[in-house]
Amino acid sequence: MIWAVVAVVMVLLLGIGLGWWLNSDRSTTKISSELILTALHDRGFLVTQTYIFNEPLTIESTENEFWKDFLWGQEVEAHGVIEVNMGVDLAEIGENDIEIRDGKIYVTIPPAQLFNTRLIGQINVENKQGILKRLFDNDDGYNQALSELTKQAEEAAKNPDLLERANERAVEEIERLLGYVVGDKEIVVEIE
Repeated sequence: MIWAVVAVVMVLLLGIGLGWWLNSDRSTTKISSELILTALHDRGFLVTQTYIFNEPLTIESTENEFWKDFLWGQEVEAHGVIEVNMGVDLAEIGENDIEIRDGKIYVTIPPAQLFNTRLIGQINVENKQGILKRLFDNDDGYNQALSELTKQAEEAAKNPDLLERANERAVEEIERLLGYVVGDKEIVVEIE
């Protein structure tokens, strides 16, 4: 009877040991540039900084001649809130931009660039038109104001300090992202 109990316990222990051995993760994932490249490309465009611009704008279509301006002149005053998103296109990173050496992973990324610009809310437009302009070509100035506000916000976002901030955030975000993939290796991210 004791031999039967010992045999059952031995079979159970052997089964548990064999099950653990078969299910244990004996293989370690080999970190390669392809693995890192796939992890980065899966993210697409990484938005690292969002800027909100709220600047007034005046557009004048005048010729500085009283009668022409009185009849055909136009002055548009606009005010709107524009959002500009900056970041890094991770699809631009190639295999040559990733290097693994000395226990470290070196990744070279492109500099931050404009991703998109959009209007938040509405544009307040005040349009002063000449008499004939109002009668024959009544343009409320909305499209022109939107175009100019967008252009003004994009130019403001290209300020070197704002670009530097977007680049710093890109480095931080990519280091954080790759930290989940490679875990124990040091990651060094550089900008082209």
